[in-house]
Amino acid sequence: MYVTSGNDTEIRQTLEAVVDFVNAIADTDALCVELETRSLLEEHNFSRAAIAPAAAIRRLEDRMRELAPRIRSLAIAGPDDAVDWINAELAEIEIAPSLTEHDGDPLHVHWTPGSAKFDDQVIADLLMALTQELADTGTTRFGRCAASDCEHLFYDSTRNGSRRFCNDARCASRTHTADHRRRQRAG
Repeated sequence: MYVTSGNDTEIRQTLEAVVDFVNAIADTDALCVELETRSLLEEHNFSRAAIAPAAAIRRLEDRMRELAPRIRSLAIAGPDDAVDWINAELAEIEIAPSLTEHDGDPLHVHWTPGSAKFDDQVIADLLMALTQELADTGTTRFGRCAASDCEHLFYDSTRNGSRRFCNDARCASRTHTADHRRRQRAG
């Protein structure tokens, strides 16, 4: 049974949030800069991010740092490798699905009760999106950027599964330019 909003956009947007979160963690840790969690969540329509307590944001960042290596592994692992850890993570969160409309958003599923902490709500959303994706398509839609100097993860929502690069347009541009120059030199 597929539980989502009227169209697949909610799951897709949440998966894109997961990927952006994991990539942001990798970037900020490498550069020793602060993770802009509120902004990232707001960009992905987590409407309560602006008012979430600072402690909840810190807990969310800590949980995502713990999950990031496993999420990154989706690009190279099969779904069987992910099932156990996702089920273990879901077992730690009180799941109580309900349909709701708020803040001008259309009818959608909340996976946790209204009394749940913000970070648990976000983690539940992210894990449930991953769960649905694994059930529907396995891990085939997760990939690593094809640019030689980039390790970013991406979620391929294209119809034919042809995506090769992360969200940074420079990665595709550099790779295509290098390929073009190589062909030019070869003849």
